[in-house]
Amino acid sequence: MSETYSKYSFFGKLSEIRKWILVLFLGFILFWIFNYFTKDDDSSTIEYDTNLIQTQIKNVGKLVVTEGHFAEVLTYKDKKETYIPGLTFDKKALVVINADVTVSFDLSQVKYDIDAENKILTITNIPKEEIKISPDFKYYDTESSSFNEFNGEDYNKINKLARESLAKKIDQSTLKSNAKNRLLSELSKMLVLTNSMGWTLKYDGAEVKSEKDLELKL
Repeated sequence: MSETYSKYSFFGKLSEIRKWILVLFLGFILFWIFNYFTKDDDSSTIEYDTNLIQTQIKNVGKLVVTEGHFAEVLTYKDKKETYIPGLTFDKKALVVINADVTVSFDLSQVKYDIDAENKILTITNIPKEEIKISPDFKYYDTESSSFNEFNGEDYNKINKLARESLAKKIDQSTLKSNAKNRLLSELSKMLVLTNSMGWTLKYDGAEVKSEKDLELKL
């Protein structure tokens, strides 16, 4: 009788141990599942931040164009000397030039480096402005002689003189500064994004903390 009781007691304890092992195993599984779905995945966060920054840069990467109109009036003169003193063959023309001018920045050419581990976005290159002058020439009071007629060389000289004069006017105008302001406005979007995400923006070897820092380097 006692032997039978002893067997039942042994199997009862064994069953109790199995029960606790099963409980502990289930507890471990539940704990692992909880950690898996609730822990912060740093690599996923870094990948998300990197993709978001690349998307923003792509959105910024467009052609920024500032347009202006300029007018210029030139008096072109050319004199052909002869062997007879005081005798020359002259030609001249009054030239009116109306020019459409564009100053553009192709921001798709912006180059950058992303240090995801240290959360640093470094702008390595900002393209220079491209200036396009589209002049329309009108000639008035044209005078020439059969010994000194207008030819292709004259028109090339007039074109060169007009572009040089227009370039000076463009430099003295606000066209370039307006274009620069538009460029700054687009690049500032990168600064806003990096600040909002806790990243650092760098350009030309220094940290960009404000729009003013960026403006001083452009």
